[in-house]
Amino acid sequence: MKPSPIRTTCPYCGVGCGILVSREANGWSVRGDPEHPANRGRLCSKGAALAETLDLDSRLLHPQIEGRRVAWHSALDTVARRFREIIAEHGPQAVAFYVSGQLLTEDYYVANKLMKGFIGSANIDTNSRLCMSSAVAGHKRAFGEDVVPACYEDVELADLVVLVGSNAAWTHPVLYQRLAATKQARAQMRVVVIDPRRTATAELADLHLPLAPGTDAWLFNGLLAHLRRAGGLDWGYLQTHVEGFGETLAAVERLTLSEVAAACELPEADVATFYRWFAQTTRSVTLFSQGINQSSSGVDKVNSILNVHLATGRVGQPGASPFSLTGQPNAMGGREVGGLANQLAAHMDFTPETIERVRRFWRAPSMATAPGLKTVELFEAVRAGDIRALWVIATNPAVSLPQVDHVVEALRRCEFLVVSDVTARTDTARHAHVLLPAAAWGEKDGTVTNSERRISRQRAFLSLPGEARPDWWIVCEVARRMGFSSDFAYRSPAEIFREHARLSSLENGGTRLFDLGPLASLDDVAYDRLEPLQWPPTSRSVGTARLFTDGRYPTPTGKARMLPIQPRPPARRADTAHPFVLNTGRIRDQWHTMTRTGKAARLFAHIGEPCVEMHPRDLAEHGLRPGGLARVYNTQGEALVRVMESAAQRPGSVFVPMHWNDQYTARGRVGALIGAITDPISGQPEFKHAPVAVLAYAADWQGFLLTRHDPQAICVDYWARVRGQDCWRYELAGSLAQWPAEETLRLWLGGGRERIELRDPAAGRYRAARVETGRLQAVLFLERQAAALPRRQWLESLFARERLGEDERAGLLLGHPGRAQDSGGIICVCHGVGERAIVAAIEGGARSVEALGLALKAGTCCGSCIPELRALLTRARVPETTAA
Repeated sequence: MKPSPIRTTCPYCGVGCGILVSREANGWSVRGDPEHPANRGRLCSKGAALAETLDLDSRLLHPQIEGRRVAWHSALDTVARRFREIIAEHGPQAVAFYVSGQLLTEDYYVANKLMKGFIGSANIDTNSRLCMSSAVAGHKRAFGEDVVPACYEDVELADLVVLVGSNAAWTHPVLYQRLAATKQARAQMRVVVIDPRRTATAELADLHLPLAPGTDAWLFNGLLAHLRRAGGLDWGYLQTHVEGFGETLAAVERLTLSEVAAACELPEADVATFYRWFAQTTRSVTLFSQGINQSSSGVDKVNSILNVHLATGRVGQPGASPFSLTGQPNAMGGREVGGLANQLAAHMDFTPETIERVRRFWRAPSMATAPGLKTVELFEAVRAGDIRALWVIATNPAVSLPQVDHVVEALRRCEFLVVSDVTARTDTARHAHVLLPAAAWGEKDGTVTNSERRISRQRAFLSLPGEARPDWWIVCEVARRMGFSSDFAYRSPAEIFREHARLSSLENGGTRLFDLGPLASLDDVAYDRLEPLQWPPTSRSVGTARLFTDGRYPTPTGKARMLPIQPRPPARRADTAHPFVLNTGRIRDQWHTMTRTGKAARLFAHIGEPCVEMHPRDLAEHGLRPGGLARVYNTQGEALVRVMESAAQRPGSVFVPMHWNDQYTARGRVGALIGAITDPISGQPEFKHAPVAVLAYAADWQGFLLTRHDPQAICVDYWARVRGQDCWRYELAGSLAQWPAEETLRLWLGGGRERIELRDPAAGRYRAARVETGRLQAVLFLERQAAALPRRQWLESLFARERLGEDERAGLLLGHPGRAQDSGGIICVCHGVGERAIVAAIEGGARSVEALGLALKAGTCCGSCIPELRALLTRARVPETTAA
């Protein structure tokens, strides 16, 4: 009998989708769990491709010291000894941990306990600082605790959904599809999207407000002023459940609609429409994410949103709430255990009472008594030599932080750098003195908490490969060697979870909403069977969907707080030398620094290279052309990327994705362009607003290499490494001095001189292919003009052939067999459907997204491509019908 599938959770965004993993004859299969309340069986393109990321290619499988394989005991002894020595000589503030929302809650808990309770420093921070810390601080200022009051059902119950600073169609696709399905079913629902870019999310909107970057607080202050003038405030709620509203309302009293529209660079009529809809719609949900948080005034922007919900009593009510969407799968779990440097565990802050409470519970010998360094400060301290030992766990700061060139310099200077990771070669791992092989997603066991406070079990379905170990085990083994054996003698994640739950309920008495007390007595069997539930639980199986339903808040007065917000512009403005505003973020099919998604070929099909997205007017004015290359630069650094034309991009602004790194491109790290500017309260960097210049890069030649055996060593001005289905693809460009010599050709093409070649030096053309025993091994095309290069799709398809046919061999140096037509750029990654096939189906009579799904399967899996399908229908001037 076939075994039941393993129920676990997706390791990508904060939606927290449940998945079912099964062993099939040809490998593992991954599908959405129809019983998980977060996704009800749906998965996005990344989640659907998880089975393609399970191979051991590039895995770190054994501990290493200075690049040499060593036994675990040797690596662990070295880490513990060096940390002890540095603490003894320089004190506990000379060491730090930098951890990740990719960790499970149990991993996070023991790392926080070791640093804050036993080393005696609060220098442990997390990459959630980069995405969620402004929301955390805003929640605490308004509600008294870092609490998201809403649940996903509220998005479906709302009559008005406002998405601000969120491209949910690409960043939280499954939740977006729940919204899209509801809107289709309920004609009265309205959607407003507030974003400088017309993203895929805006395709669903009844109203898109492309406000000037950084002006969100102006818009929401104006909304508050309008609500007062229009009689839209809930005075009863304010007087009973809110404080600070008088001062806050007075601060916006004289703000006019015309002033708001001018500040936001929006038409007055559009702003008025948004304000009228919000005032008239009791069931309103505001979804906000990185476009709000990643700002030098991110906390104030969060509170400007919370102010309008408090003023209308729309908090914790069915279909009416503010709703912060977390970026990572366990960003919230990390917040629960105190993963941020300015928090203690279990939603406690650094006060004398709570410090003493946690010290007693942990029996901590060296309890930290003050907040530690936030991420940007932490790496500045490493660079300055104040932090001498750093342990990086499950993250890649050499790519993801602002001012990454300084971060790399800090890592190089660090006296003792430890990296625990799944991948052997990352931009960060290359600088490590000690590398520790961690368990990967399919090998880990524990819990995560999603954006709606839902705790789900992550269950292992793979055996640990090589000598990889879970992160909690690695931390505990180091702790034992540092002299803390009895306090880190855990035998399982279940044991850690029980302790975490006990601490959350210790001397709580309702003062903190985060209370897992009913789960503290779970035995190992009950923990293993734990069903998804939202905290705080009222029993082992019943959670709480919404909070603040009774208007009581965890503040000393029991009331929420409204705060007067003075809008501030971004820290740095565009100028004549740097006339564009750079925005950065995710694209649809990649995740973070691509250590996982980079393993799945189909996830490169939509956008395969680092790029800069620009408005057509800006391209024309600056001599740039779509498909060309451009330098994006400022005083911080530069990136060399492919140019993409998009009328959806706001003129004067550009967008560059965050994912590319030194493993996948020559100069594609967007973090090199971001200054180390942070919100003064949250410490979250301003990733969404950096002044840059964009200049065309005039390559003397361009080309591409397709190869079965990845050469990796490519030394030209521009290269981008793309994983194909059966080969690697390198996009190439360089100067005349970088035209490949014979030795380089051998390296790129592999083997000896046996190759099919076409050389035309006068035309600046070189084409070559290497075939062994009838099978294509490599093909290289170089041209003076990029327009002379063929499309890559047909050539890539030949790598799947066991033996080339005569027509295929004859067409190798042409780049096509003469009669073939490729399907164009891939639109639907899940089913590999290209643009030309979609256009042909439209021309053949497909008049709706549903009809395209029936004809081609496009859009029928994760739904992430549906906005682009609609755009193609619109471009063809085909009005979409409601049914196929």
